[in-house]
Amino acid sequence: MTLPSSPITQDEINNILWKACDTFRGTVDPSQYKDYILVMLFVKYISDVHQDHFDEFMLKYKGNQERVLRQLDKDKFKLPEGCSFEKLYAQRNESNLGEIINEALEAIEDANKEKLEGVFRNIDFNSEANLGRTKERNERLKNLLNDFNDKRLDLRPSRTSGRDVIGDAYEYLIGKFASGAGKKAGEFYTPPEVSELLAALVDPQPGERISDPACGSGSLLIKCAKHVGTDNYALYGQENNGSTWALAKMNMFLHDVTSARIEWGDTLNNPLLVENDKLMKFEVVVANPPFSLDKWGAEGAAKDKYKRFHRGVPPKGTGDFAFISHMIETTHKTNGRVAVVVPHGVLFRGGTEGNIRQKLIEENLLDAVVGLPANLFFGTGIPAVILVFKRQKADQRVLFIDASNDLASGTNQNYLREKDIEKIVTIYRARKGVKKYANLVDFNSIKENDFNLNIARYIDTFEAEPLVNIRPLNIEIKSVRRKLISIEAKMDKWLKELNLD
Repeated sequence: MTLPSSPITQDEINNILWKACDTFRGTVDPSQYKDYILVMLFVKYISDVHQDHFDEFMLKYKGNQERVLRQLDKDKFKLPEGCSFEKLYAQRNESNLGEIINEALEAIEDANKEKLEGVFRNIDFNSEANLGRTKERNERLKNLLNDFNDKRLDLRPSRTSGRDVIGDAYEYLIGKFASGAGKKAGEFYTPPEVSELLAALVDPQPGERISDPACGSGSLLIKCAKHVGTDNYALYGQENNGSTWALAKMNMFLHDVTSARIEWGDTLNNPLLVENDKLMKFEVVVANPPFSLDKWGAEGAAKDKYKRFHRGVPPKGTGDFAFISHMIETTHKTNGRVAVVVPHGVLFRGGTEGNIRQKLIEENLLDAVVGLPANLFFGTGIPAVILVFKRQKADQRVLFIDASNDLASGTNQNYLREKDIEKIVTIYRARKGVKKYANLVDFNSIKENDFNLNIARYIDTFEAEPLVNIRPLNIEIKSVRRKLISIEAKMDKWLKELNLD
């Protein structure tokens, strides 16, 4: 491949990759073709990195291929012979192209078992159901390889303008796919500005362990990692959807986060982030779990071996408090922090949920309630709320913030601006009231409201109608009446004249 004259920029990469989606757009559902595009980006990236290192070592060892191959074997990714993007591209006209790509992915996975085991098991480039019959499938795959063979798309570290440019391109694509995936988008995507807000509220510090028990494609974990500002952190996640779990694994590697532990499984029924047969403990736990998840596993929750639901078992049709209970039980008791996105019903629903909510407040775990604008999330237009829980609070007060009107309107979704996020975070850290926006409420006031957390009970956002000066308005009304009487008199005169004719 001929190198471009200057490093490729983020916008150039994004545009090339989005154009590559034309191969599938209109014929394959975005929630499905995202996997093919993102996997091919991953293969292209590790191929270009491998080539970059090969060229570097060839110069360093003066063409001694034996030494070069030994050095390449120490790379974080091993690329088996015949599995590079270039080798796949060279076979783009083969009649069994889907099988060839599948075999290459299997070989890459086998060569990197510790990092990639299972990542490609849910993606089938030879799927007739997803990609069409043989002729159509081969044509689409050939077009996909042609798109990724764009001479400008050189993803070697020495040719990209920034450490996270590939990871950010991956995030860009996930965001674009979410906008076209409708309700399915919520399964794998949290809007970046919401992730940024969550990260800022829990404020992860160097050396801390960070977990997301419903991690989707891993974007929220990566926002938390960036917030730390150093490489001194540990990321942990669990995701129930297999293909989304694979996205999260690849997302970590493309952001150069090689130490993340991302498990595949049902967090509520089978938590896999355990050590010594106990739930792992984290300083920071964040999540945007599925809203009011039905059939989440309430039947077996009372016998949960980790006793996560000792405050009560949430209803089988709404799993919001099941996720909240799990998250709180996985925090360190000295400095644990939780930030979770939930629907507004969590604030006021009664029954078992009301009892759990009351116990959480009585235990002085709830730190803040942040109301968000409507239509921020893909797949639902309802407004959501962020609950922040904190161990070892300094007092028994809860900060309520009504940020429901702080937003910018987009074509399909609303979004939080940087100034909106900064405003919320500044007030949260200051823990002070702001008229019609924030209120620091004591325990007794919440108790008097029967532990109902509806934001409107604690923040008065009523705007009085401006006073109207009646005198000039009355003068204007009288003037209009006089004009009306004059017009009516003229009309009567004309009607009489018409009758005479």
